[in-house]
Amino acid sequence: MLLGQNVNSYGKGLDSDINFADLIKLVAKVEGIKRIRFMTSHPKDFSDELIEAIRDYDNICNYVHLPVQSGSSAVLDRMNRKYTKESYLALVRKLREAIPNIAITTDIITGFPYETDADNEDTIDVIRQVRYSGAFTFIYSKRTGTPAATMDGQIDEATTKRRFDKILEVLNPIVYEISKAHVGNTYEVLAEDVSKNDDKLLTGRLDDNSIVHFEGDESLIGQFLQVRIVDCKTFYLVGELI
Repeated sequence: MLLGQNVNSYGKGLDSDINFADLIKLVAKVEGIKRIRFMTSHPKDFSDELIEAIRDYDNICNYVHLPVQSGSSAVLDRMNRKYTKESYLALVRKLREAIPNIAITTDIITGFPYETDADNEDTIDVIRQVRYSGAFTFIYSKRTGTPAATMDGQIDEATTKRRFDKILEVLNPIVYEISKAHVGNTYEVLAEDVSKNDDKLLTGRLDDNSIVHFEGDESLIGQFLQVRIVDCKTFYLVGELI
């Protein structure tokens, strides 16, 4: 896992001529590394070269966490995010065209200062167009020292909660539909840990970052296993060892 607050801006300010796409390709060439992920990527720095690297190297997972935060260009401008709704969707189209089976997850914030119902509908429109396989959804709260904390136009709690619920009403059925498409198929799963809710189950991940729970012994942790998906919930899959 290549981890950074804005991981794909790697290389800026370094003396050597290297960018994040160069770095991840170097990692992909290291013998014995079977899966490579990275997060969190910023849409403004997601290059065509990085898309090509994901497409061309089998051990770079077909999964991207691409925080949108809001689907409204006006809100994104106030957030100082440096991209628009239109440019974000254009990036997603590039990813889908190059890597049709790529899974995309995101971050969404509801209730940023001056947000309107129309802005919230823009966010819902992005969710429908992108069809995220998962999302971290947040209600905006003031953070001391940030420009947003001193802005006028703070949104009241009831309005924010209503908008938040509306987002989940659209998002969760899409996530469930994507999860359900895994049922009946067999995948290579990396066993990562004992399930936090049931010590008879292991928790692992597919290449597309889907979480799967399945019966297995703790000795299997760290291994790649063949697992058939037999059921799904909205945010995880249920499998059985082959």
